[in-house]
Amino acid sequence: MNILMISSTFPYPPTRGGTQVRTFNLLKYLTKNHSITLVTQQEPGVTEAEIVGLRNFVDNLVLFNRPSEISTTGGILKKIQRLTKFLLTGTPPSVLSRYSLEMQNWIDNFVEEDKCDVITCEHSVNEIYVKPHFQKRVKTLVNVHSSVYGTCRNQLKTGISENYFRDKINLPLLQRYERNYCSKFSQIVVTTPEDKIQLQAFNPRSKITVIPNGVDLLSFPYRTTDPGGHRLIFIGAMDNLANIDAVCFFVNEVLPKIHKFYPHTTFDIVGSNPVPTILQLKERPGINVTGRVPSMVEYLHQGTICVVPMRTGFGIKNKTLEAMAAGIPVVGSDRGLEGLCVDGVGTSPRALRANTPEEYFQAISQLFAHPQLRNDLSHHARQMVETEFTWEKAGRLYEQVMSNE
Repeated sequence: MNILMISSTFPYPPTRGGTQVRTFNLLKYLTKNHSITLVTQQEPGVTEAEIVGLRNFVDNLVLFNRPSEISTTGGILKKIQRLTKFLLTGTPPSVLSRYSLEMQNWIDNFVEEDKCDVITCEHSVNEIYVKPHFQKRVKTLVNVHSSVYGTCRNQLKTGISENYFRDKINLPLLQRYERNYCSKFSQIVVTTPEDKIQLQAFNPRSKITVIPNGVDLLSFPYRTTDPGGHRLIFIGAMDNLANIDAVCFFVNEVLPKIHKFYPHTTFDIVGSNPVPTILQLKERPGINVTGRVPSMVEYLHQGTICVVPMRTGFGIKNKTLEAMAAGIPVVGSDRGLEGLCVDGVGTSPRALRANTPEEYFQAISQLFAHPQLRNDLSHHARQMVETEFTWEKAGRLYEQVMSNE
């Protein structure tokens, strides 16, 4: 097949973030048997070496400049203008901010000249480039990394919205937006059954397939020894709202309880671009804020327990899968373990679940005290990743969706 992949996010190197990881690894699988044209945008910080590196994985790399960002700040007049445009166009400012007319014209011409059999939008923010009539010429697919409506609704519910009143107004608009854009596509791919249920309710006739994330098992090898001790770790980009909330919740609500009984416990916050709120945490006893590190897996191998205390954010978390692959026991919330069967009836336990400070304390205390439990969770989680969550399996499913009528 001749596949046109659209990703306004530059997907290389895949260590940049969750969106890049999914896009790159699916692309890497598909390029083995198909001709890939990737249309993307050069973001700040992308180097010439990275452009060359990505070019080696595709038949044709088409690169556009990133449009000037639409400011989300400003006075009341600016906010009214953005809301009015959202009402009139039905498209959120976050999507419009990445829209390039030059890129649109190139895609339109490519489709009109019948140069592709399939178009894939890698993340829903790219849906804007697919016009409704494209379905008559070519198969169109949107790979929804996470539902924007579901994320906004969850942030309102958990009280972590950056702007409560804005999000309250935007919620019905996002619901309308998600319902409308899904109707343009021949196929929809999501990462979890939860997202499928929600999008299916919007469009009962839509063809929706669940394809979870995966792990590069070579990049996240299983550790050979359990270091023991009382070393906790969290991994993830530390300018991401959901990660910031998770870490602040854990530090403020959970860690003090643990320090009462295990005073030498340390907590490593490992991830790029820590915001001032996160940087301030390193002033507290036992907390280490690393920023970007050369090797995430080295920190995972040195930790006793990886915590994933997410309270918002939809989809399977790469951070959870990577920790499980590396062999470190995981304690996570319902959101942090979404899409993973870790503790069902008849299932060998693969992680411990916790949502309240007391539940986190109990789970972490159990693992500190019982090396065999740590070993069991570690072993069973790695087995699950090897059989169910590899990029090879995800890529094969993605290829099948493209091939099916």
